[in-house]
Amino acid sequence: MKSPLISIVIPVYNEEAVLPALIGRIYAVLDAMDEPYEIIFVNDGSIDRSAHLLTEQFHRRPDVTRVVLFNGNFGQHMAILAGFAHVRGQIAITLEEIPRLVAAVRAGHDYVGTYRRDRQDTFFRRTASRVINVLRERTTHIRMTDQGCMLRAYDRSLVDTINACREVNTFIPALAYTFAATPTEIEVAHESRHAGESKYSLYGLIRLNFDLVTGFSIVPLQWFSLIGTVLSLASGALFVLLLVRRFVLGAEVEGVFTLFALQFFLTGIMLFGIGLMGEYVGRIQQEVRRRPRYRITAVLERPGIAAVEDSVPALLESPVPALREGSSTAKETSA
Repeated sequence: MKSPLISIVIPVYNEEAVLPALIGRIYAVLDAMDEPYEIIFVNDGSIDRSAHLLTEQFHRRPDVTRVVLFNGNFGQHMAILAGFAHVRGQIAITLEEIPRLVAAVRAGHDYVGTYRRDRQDTFFRRTASRVINVLRERTTHIRMTDQGCMLRAYDRSLVDTINACREVNTFIPALAYTFAATPTEIEVAHESRHAGESKYSLYGLIRLNFDLVTGFSIVPLQWFSLIGTVLSLASGALFVLLLVRRFVLGAEVEGVFTLFALQFFLTGIMLFGIGLMGEYVGRIQQEVRRRPRYRITAVLERPGIAAVEDSVPALLESPVPALREGSSTAKETSA
């Protein structure tokens, strides 16, 4: 079987309403390009009919379709990592705008990011995104105009490098940017969802950005150390001032509420610092446990496809044979 040039990785989680339209559009675009390709769907523990629809699509187009089925919900980025572990093409792309992304990679860029034109999100979400992007860039020095847009392309060598990374909490575009030699960005159109809804809640978005900052920078710890130093100096100066006033003016009680306010402020700073340290320590604990990042129930692919383990032997615990129709194989991936 001819090796594909383009590998499309699509994480799926409860997208029953969206999948038919997506499948109809993406296969038409790729067929029109007249390039060898494969599409890897990763079902991230969907509880609707998504897995059934993906299985049906595999039977319709087994020559270019591969389906990775998780036995639970492990998150979007774990799904993308699982897709990357099965990529065979030289160019890996997440989602659409495929011809332009392929052209950018062929122009010599190993990582192609995107940013959305005329975003169809709410005013609050657009504003929050801008603020977070600025804070993230100043904290991590990772430049992404639109970190929420997962439409991106990766050169195969960059995909292999990402597969070799072992961290549990990660953000794929940021990880790729740190290793990319010639990154670039292109503008893409943004369409509002015609069905379904975003799987990221406000809390989920906050956690995602917190993981991004703490996973790629220690600047928050450095900021906290600086704040602690400044507050310590200010507290020492205040103590000297109060001591001098005590001997010069005698005992005073008028400033007792000011002292309470300062005490509460300093206590809040200390509690925030303890929480921040706890986040970093928690991530260290997750890394040293070395648990598998996800578990795959089955992989649907056409017989005769070369095993992915041949290209990344260190990433998997044991070889996984290609599944024939009507059969299933379970494995654990500890990449």
